[in-house]
Amino acid sequence: MKPILKKHLHLEANSSSSKKIFEQRQKDHYSHFILRLAFSSTEDLRRRFTRVETMLFRLRLNDDDLAERSAFVKTLGLDWCEDVTDEDRREYAAELAAFASNRKGENDDDAWFKVDWERVPELIESRRVFLKAGKAFVPGREQAGMVVSEFSSRLERQLELTARALPRLDEDDRLTPILNHLSKNFITPDASYMSSTAAVPGAEISAANIDNLSQHFPACMSHLHRSLRRDAHLKHYGRLQYSLFLKGIGLNLEECLVFWRKSFHKITDDKFNKEYRYNIRHVYGDVGGDSNRRGGGYSPFSCQKILTEHPPGPGEAHGCPYRHFNMENLSALVQAMGVNDRSVLQGVKEDKDKQKFHMACNRVFEHLHKQEIKKAKDEGVMTQQQLETIVHPNEYFKRSFLLKNLGRETDVKMEG
Repeated sequence: MKPILKKHLHLEANSSSSKKIFEQRQKDHYSHFILRLAFSSTEDLRRRFTRVETMLFRLRLNDDDLAERSAFVKTLGLDWCEDVTDEDRREYAAELAAFASNRKGENDDDAWFKVDWERVPELIESRRVFLKAGKAFVPGREQAGMVVSEFSSRLERQLELTARALPRLDEDDRLTPILNHLSKNFITPDASYMSSTAAVPGAEISAANIDNLSQHFPACMSHLHRSLRRDAHLKHYGRLQYSLFLKGIGLNLEECLVFWRKSFHKITDDKFNKEYRYNIRHVYGDVGGDSNRRGGGYSPFSCQKILTEHPPGPGEAHGCPYRHFNMENLSALVQAMGVNDRSVLQGVKEDKDKQKFHMACNRVFEHLHKQEIKKAKDEGVMTQQQLETIVHPNEYFKRSFLLKNLGRETDVKMEG
């Protein structure tokens, strides 16, 4: 990543004597604020822009030397961050020493700062801070992560303010088309399945009907569903991945709560309400911060996100089977889904060996729906767009359901 940044987005240090500093800063500012305009109109665009801009910020911050980073942090005016005084150091010397890093290459005499404990729940959970009188004493090495979080929060707020100002640009026939072009051409797999196209005509989406609908699930969701039915439990990332998928196919919050409560039938109502209910509501945007509620919670995970983030560990069922399973387990899963053709199984193996996981998934889909795809083509009810490679689990479900219900009495159409 660093070579790419150096080539296309290089920024000299403030202490540099290079004559290019002003030009580099100007280019960086122009591009950021133009993109801020282009990506502020919807919650989905704001979320995607915040994610990638935060990644860039983190890379640049980590690339700074200590002096440059410290000088930058002081300009932020972080009123929630206090320096640890010499008096604090003397009073809590033993406690601070216990938390000081002894890892090779890190200074034991670390800089420390204080914040309200509510700001660092992750650090508290992993026991990387010292707590006293409602304050968390945080080692300097953890500061970068908190600054990145602050950047992300500030950017989210600024994007919301920009969104409110956008209507003023509606009358400008020159600028609006350019901004729309920029946002529409930021194509990622996350964008391939939008909530506005989520409706599946003719599908009865309810907690009681999920077992029946699971015949239309891709391998990743089929495995989660089978694991849930077998164990009456899924770990955190499995619940998150599956809840978002169910949300994406049209399962409302009330039905989702019913589904998970009945699925977790080995635990008491009290345990379910204390440990799981809030997280499900948070996924739907029913609770949480203002931006989470306004944005309707999280978006269903795309194939790319499932492939690249949070690989499953022991006892976990999330992830992509085409990537994370060995061939024996993968073969057993796709056969359980209805694929018994040896040539198809061999093709899946070859796709997996070549790390062409999307192709393996689409190969299985095309085999399971070959008769329906032929019928849709023959009758001209499937457009070229609907023949494109599936890159989202929810698109897999929608396409499968519509194909399997062609010609039924319900008003089922191949909608884009």
